[in-house]
Order: sequence, then C-alpha cells, then structure tokens
Amino acid sequence: MIIKSDIAIFGSGVNGLSTAYELSKRGKSVLIVEKHELGAGASSSCDDMIFLQTKKPGILLEMALRSLELFKDLRKELPCDIEFDTRGGTILIENEDQLSVMQDFVSKQAQYGLDVEIIDAKALKKIQPFVSPHVIASTYGTKDSQVNPLRLMYAFYAGATKRGTRLLRGVWPVSIASKSSHWAISLSSGDTVEAGSVVNATGAWTNEVTRLLDVELPISPRKGQIMVTEAIPAVGKTNVLSAQYIVSKLRSHSDKKSESVVDRLGLGFAFTGTENGNYLLGSTREDAGFDKTTNPETLTLLAKQLKRFFPVMADIHFIRTFAGFRPSTSDGMPIIGELPDHPGFFIAAGHEGDGIALSPITGKVMADLVEGKKPEFNLEKLNPARFLKSAKEASI
Repeated sequence: MIIKSDIAIFGSGVNGLSTAYELSKRGKSVLIVEKHELGAGASSSCDDMIFLQTKKPGILLEMALRSLELFKDLRKELPCDIEFDTRGGTILIENEDQLSVMQDFVSKQAQYGLDVEIIDAKALKKIQPFVSPHVIASTYGTKDSQVNPLRLMYAFYAGATKRGTRLLRGVWPVSIASKSSHWAISLSSGDTVEAGSVVNATGAWTNEVTRLLDVELPISPRKGQIMVTEAIPAVGKTNVLSAQYIVSKLRSHSDKKSESVVDRLGLGFAFTGTENGNYLLGSTREDAGFDKTTNPETLTLLAKQLKRFFPVMADIHFIRTFAGFRPSTSDGMPIIGELPDHPGFFIAAGHEGDGIALSPITGKVMADLVEGKKPEFNLEKLNPARFLKSAKEASI
C-alpha cells in the first residue's frame, strides 16, 4: 500500500510530536512513523523540569526563554492539562570554587535576559527551609518551570490527530529514496510512504534513519538514572539542582577524562516535585551505550546526595527507578535543520537534557523550515552541516 502525506516524521517523542502539532495547525497532512510506542524513548523517561538556568548563554538560552512563553499559551491551547507550573529554581552551591563558577555563569545568563541571581544561605532558607547548613549559597531564578512530559506528549498527539495527523506504530524505514517530487520510504510492514518532506526526530536513534542515506551524525545515548519517591508534602518552594550538576553538564563534552566516580557517572543532584506529590531524584549522565538498566550502586549514590542536601529526607521511601537515553551530540548542541545534499530531509534531535524544555520552539522552527520560511532564530550553530562539513574535510 502507498501512503501519501505532505510530511513524514520519524519518531513520536516530544519533539516529533510538537513538530507534527505545529505542522497540522498550518494545514499540512502529517504521518508519524514510530518503531515502538508513543514516546517510548527519552521523552517518557526523564524528569519534568523546564530549568532555564541550565541553558548555556546564547542560542539555547534564547530559545528556552521563547519556549517558556509558548508553554504559557500551550497550557490553554492544548486539549488536555499538561501540568505546567512556574515555581522558580535554585542551584545549591557547596563551596567557594562552585560559587566562583556560578557567579560567572549567572552573570552571563542575566545578560541574555534571564531573571536569576546569587542569594546567600540566609535568603535560601526562606525558600528551602530544610536545606542542609553546609550549603553556602544558591542561585535563584524566578522563571524556572516544569511540565508533565507524558501529558505534554499526549496533548501534542491529541491536538495533532484532531487535525488529521496519522500514526503508524511498530514499523520502521528500511530504505529512503529521493524522487523528483517526493521522498519514497519503504517500511518494514511492506508499505511505502510518499512524502514531500521528512523530519527525523528519533533522538538517540537518529543514525538508524540517516544511515539509510549514508549519513552519520555524532549523536549518541547518554543515560540518566532517576528515582521516584512516595508522595510527600512539599519540600521547599522551588525545584532544585546542585552546582555540581552544572559542572557535570559543562564537562561532559570536554576532552578531559577523570577516574572519579562523580565524573565518570556525570553525577549531579536534581530534585523536583510533581503535581501529585512524588519527587523525582536524579541524575546521571553516563556514556553506557543503549544499556537502560538501573544500577543499585549508582542509585545508592543518588540517595546519599538527597540525604546530604536535605537531611529531612533520610527516611523517605522510593517507589520506583528508571533510566532514559538523552540524545547527546559531540558539541553539546541540538541538531536542527536540513541535511546538506538532501533537500527536504530535516533533523530535529540531539537536545540531550533540553528536549522537553525546547519542544515548543523546536516544533515551531521545524515547521518554518519545512515550509521554507525563515525561522525566528538564526539556526546556523544548530545546523547538521556543521558536522558533515567537518567530516567531508577530514576525508580529503
């Protein structure tokens, strides 16, 4: 059977779905091709934070700020509650070295319009009364928010299907060919899809699709392990990270190698409360291939971190653990744009830990690119050409 559509999207994670939703709003016929189930990858195995303070000053922070504005509209526009909430965020600082790094980081973020500052331990206690006395200072940002990733995916999906978007589950492409007026995609089911444009939004599995075009991108899985607590009363007013988490994220793309457990696991402290009272505790940034298992030793380290930052949580119960794969790129920046030498074939992947936070703006700029419109951001630094050009030069 031949299935025709204006756009075919590979992957039904949050960025594939946000792109489908935006394109369907613009009157395009959209077909989503999903190898497994809706949101079976990173989007269903992550925390719920829209934490602007973790974004590097520059294009990512600018896009995150715009995305936050879009979230405010989406919570009213989408057909179901996405549990969007703005509680603010704090990044806990334990020593003078971390304080120095965070002062520089915060100063640069403030220059890009982020409402963030460094507060002392006394001011922190008013926001986080149960925090350990060893914490010497903290950042405080008023715009840090959160959203339920599962509800967000379902809402994008429901909104898109209401406008005609179709989903094929349990199938995957086995060949992709460019024709004079469309892309011809042979599926594992034996069906053929004919689409004017293609969007590859398969996250850590991006190269399973691009290899069909003899294209390899530097994108790989970075595992994050997370623990979930029983439902408890609110612990403080904000969601929380540690300065070590920021350091881990910044170092994860450097050439520096370390034998320490903290650096090897990319261990950082992330603590966020859900609407129903459960808390998500994380996380790691592990280069472990596609191993999705959780590790008791690593989980013990996460639990010890929680007790160290919040001694009041020493006897809390954990009800489950899970791990997910952040799609990581070699330079720590997403890949958003059209593949060179493959007009009409687009990539929206490599967001690592920013996928949920950037999903509204990703969907919007991807729809612009597919329609041949100039997006509201200069996406040169995110273009896949930055990698393919380097690879081509290296082979000469």
